[in-house]
Amino acid sequence: MPKPNSRHPSFPIPGGPDLRAKGWRQEALLRLLENVLSVGEDPDNLVVYAALGKAARNWAAHKAIVETLTTMHEDQTLLIQSGKPVGLMKTHAKAPLVIMANCNIVGQWAKAEYFYELERKGLICWGGLTAGAWQYIGSQGVIQGTYEIFMRIAERRFGGDLAGRFILTAGLGGMGGAQPLAGRMAGAAILCIDIDPERAAKRKAIGYLDEIAPDLDAALAMIDAAVKERRAISIGLVGNAAALYPEIYQRGIVPDIVTDQTSAHDLVYGYVPKGMDLATVKSLRKDGQGQLMAASRASIVDHVHAMLDFQTAGSEVFDNGNLIRTQAREGGVANAFDIPIFTEAYLRPLFARAIGPFRWMALSGEASDIARIDDLLVEMFPDNKIITNWVRLARENIPFEGLPARIAWLGHGERTALALKVNALVAKGELAGPIAFSRDHLDAGAMAHPNIMTERMKDGSDAIADWPLLDAMMLCSSMADLVVVHSGGGGYAGYMTSCGVTVVADGTAEAEERLDNALTNDTALGVIRYADAGYDEALDEVERKGVPHIKLG
Repeated sequence: MPKPNSRHPSFPIPGGPDLRAKGWRQEALLRLLENVLSVGEDPDNLVVYAALGKAARNWAAHKAIVETLTTMHEDQTLLIQSGKPVGLMKTHAKAPLVIMANCNIVGQWAKAEYFYELERKGLICWGGLTAGAWQYIGSQGVIQGTYEIFMRIAERRFGGDLAGRFILTAGLGGMGGAQPLAGRMAGAAILCIDIDPERAAKRKAIGYLDEIAPDLDAALAMIDAAVKERRAISIGLVGNAAALYPEIYQRGIVPDIVTDQTSAHDLVYGYVPKGMDLATVKSLRKDGQGQLMAASRASIVDHVHAMLDFQTAGSEVFDNGNLIRTQAREGGVANAFDIPIFTEAYLRPLFARAIGPFRWMALSGEASDIARIDDLLVEMFPDNKIITNWVRLARENIPFEGLPARIAWLGHGERTALALKVNALVAKGELAGPIAFSRDHLDAGAMAHPNIMTERMKDGSDAIADWPLLDAMMLCSSMADLVVVHSGGGGYAGYMTSCGVTVVADGTAEAEERLDNALTNDTALGVIRYADAGYDEALDEVERKGVPHIKLG
């Protein structure tokens, strides 16, 4: 039976042993669709996160997807085009159940204005990354990634410890709302700015924010006291970051770390320009999009100028993947890219070994299944400090949202080994139900994004999108249950292409074959992608683990 959802009462949390579909594979994907709405930012409008990241194009499409998943057979494949089901094909029992393509626009037309026109006509929707692929698990994934970034900075600049350090950031939406908890878990005093008081109140209600300051003076005083006491704390402040960042700098205050996770990728439905209230912005979204885009970009220019000022003054400043530097450069900030992207600056050595954000969801809805896999994870990888530390912190600090789930950074061979052991637990009846395995689209072989994932690649291959396309085709050949290709990014067009995958561990021998092939080949391609670019870590992985990389000459 589904469980009540206090956050969105109309969208219960799926779970239980009863099937509505003809098999667990179909039921699993149905539950994942239900789950992303249960934890979504605006599920009444099918929005999961990031202003327009949708689980389906419209409610008619959603209804048809649900009906198809509940009636289709295992030897059929559902085709979804930008959130709309368009065909149910006769394939075979080893083929994917669902193949998606979301927001892929031909190059010359891949512009924000054209996307908005198509979106208004109901011809397209943006799937985000894990939103449209039904793989989002709530804030945990973003918390974990942000925490790891903070800890890499701690190792590099602050002796491995952020106690007594001040982090300044902005954005408390579906993605940015993870930042205050990540900062507090890392031991820092973190100040998070957002223009929307409802978002701040929501983050405080779930314990991500310790306090909401009434004004900037109070916020800075609270941060200063925590820094002096080396006390971890998360403070929220309602206001516009583009106005407040420069003011903080003008006061001579230099945070240790500065970043931003406002919806700068979206100049119309996400970012709010300084000098405008929310009501004005909402009124312009329908009939004043050009005016709003211009105002947002002008505001981002001031926002990024302040970030560059902090960088010059000694702050560790980075772009957290929201394309704020790209928007600023297009607004005239020639040196916006002096701010590094988090992937290249802190995480690339991990990605070069195909170590990235792997995740799994308990389809039963029972937290005990995740607890059992937590124990298994620590048993299997006792020397992996990133894993053991994260499991401990997650158990202590992170409540489940929607289906119980966990994320952990695992690499080639490790993901497959864990999934096969979990499938065996399902077969033995040691878990309450099957487990769905997935990953972030921000993964080694799965994304081409020259302003995020693949910025400044060693061989200059930043913009080559062949890799995620190869990944998707390979995953179909490898019998994954769901495979998706997304494009989008800033303005929802033209900035990136990515591939997503889901494989269900239902305890069967067939699931074992799917997991072994899909997860092994997915990470192998990730290693090959970086080996092909000349990264020593990837070349070492090829030799140590026998990755089937073909070398020329």
